[in-house]
Amino acid sequence: MGHRGSASPNATQHRGSDHDLQAGLTDLPTVHPLGDIVANTAALADAFRTKGLPVVLVGVAGTAPGRTERGDAARDLPDGFTDLLPALNQQSSDKTVTKYTWGAFHNTDLADHLDGLGVTQVIITGVATSFGVESTARQAHEHGYHVTLVTDAMTDINLAAHDNSTRHVFPALGETGTTT
Repeated sequence: MGHRGSASPNATQHRGSDHDLQAGLTDLPTVHPLGDIVANTAALADAFRTKGLPVVLVGVAGTAPGRTERGDAARDLPDGFTDLLPALNQQSSDKTVTKYTWGAFHNTDLADHLDGLGVTQVIITGVATSFGVESTARQAHEHGYHVTLVTDAMTDINLAAHDNSTRHVFPALGETGTTT
């Protein structure tokens, strides 16, 4: 079922990435307390920075243009929606990526940035597990990165979807771990 262990940084080829921990998503009815997810992600990002490892902060500012049954067509976002949460303690050394689809690699410079740093493994946290986190993990795996998914630093709006991703999808894409 994959590696269950700590996601602490211990090698220079790692980088951390959080997904969509931004002001516009703080009111979502998540299945795990968002405060805990943000705190675990912030601690992991700080640990990376302390070791001089790269941190990537990812925000969502739109949706893919395709038609869906849910009707999630692109919409105007309110002011401040894309602001990263202050608890993440964003630093000038952090890379920020703005995505307009579920995954952080599509139509962004993320892969070029990581390749330029010699990164071989990505550690992913964020909201929502079955959307942005899973999509980015799939894309990272397809790009050839080793993927670690930090299960106590992610949540979803649907418990069954979260559980499906963490129990069935993530072990096929990489390794799972926690911040402890």
